[in-house]
Formats: sequence, C-alpha cells, structure tokens
Amino acid sequence: MKAILFLALLAVTVAIPVFTHITPVRAESPAASQPAPGAGTATRDFIKPSDEELRRRLTPLQYEVTQHEATERAFQNVYWDNKQDGIYVDIVSGEPLFSSRDKFRSGTGWPSFTRPIGEDVLNEHTDTRFFMKRTELKSRIADSHLGHVFSDGPQPTGLRYCINSAALRFIPKEQLVEQGYGEYLGLFEATDR
Repeated sequence: MKAILFLALLAVTVAIPVFTHITPVRAESPAASQPAPGAGTATRDFIKPSDEELRRRLTPLQYEVTQHEATERAFQNVYWDNKQDGIYVDIVSGEPLFSSRDKFRSGTGWPSFTRPIGEDVLNEHTDTRFFMKRTELKSRIADSHLGHVFSDGPQPTGLRYCINSAALRFIPKEQLVEQGYGEYLGLFEATDR
C-alpha cells in the first residue's frame, strides 16, 4: 500500500509542473506577433492527406499526437535537444511552423520556441482537459495538434510554444533549397537573433 501511495504521489509531483501554467496573454510587444526575421512567404501548396494516407505514412505516435491530441514523453523525443540550424515543418502537411533561430532550452523536455515562423501558421484553441485551461496550438493547414503556448517564455515575446517532436519534421539549413524551402534561408543570414 505504501508503495502505491508513493508512486501516486510521484506521478502527481511529476505531472503538475508539466500540465500547469498561466494562460498566456497576448503581449503588447510587437515582437510577439511578428514573423521571424528573414522568413519568406511560402510559395508551395500544403495539404492534409487523407486519414488512410496518414495512417500509412505516420508512426503510431505521430498519428496519435497530430490527430488525437496525444502528448509524447518529455526528454524522450527526437527534437527536444536539437541544436542544428533549420526549420521545423508540420509532419502532416509540410507547412513551415518554427525556426531553430527561435528555439530555446526550456528545461521541459519538449522543443520550445519564442514564436512561430510566420504570423498565420498556427490556430489557437482553448483546451480544458486535465482540469485546467490551456491554449492548444494546431497547424493552420492540416489542423495537426502541435502542443500548447504558455506565458513563461523568454523575451522578445515572453511566450513558450511547447511543441511535440512527433508533430514536426526538421529540415536542416543545408537541405532547405533541396527540399523546396529555399525561401527560408534568409532566417539564417539575418544577423539579429
């Protein structure tokens, strides 16, 4: 019985910091709503494939995260500690979402960013699961569940976009042109960060 109580207490202790936050207030700072410096305008058409195609193409975890709002494990995902220059796109549609220039080490175990790559690439929804109010993030085109945004991030925005690696595909700076994202090279030529 003591072992069960200990495990329950441990689970709550670990879960509370992950699932609690202050609901973000959109900052008056213009930096919060501005696209990342050097971001181009996407010229490709991005679409959401059929459910049948998604089930074939995505791993079970990627499918559950993007289509059923699951959450991957902290510190046990591919991009939480990625330090390479490049962009992160929606695993479902390929739509550009975040730049490594805006990524920071949040200590949460998930990739965290100060802002999206463009001002219109994300949709926000109120999420009241787990007995709390959070702001859920979904990709604009494919409506993929990505993660949540919190108001405890660093400047210039004060926001932390906490994203599941399973919802992302990383494209290294060196492969941007080859993979059709050459308009985003400017992000890595900009001197101010």
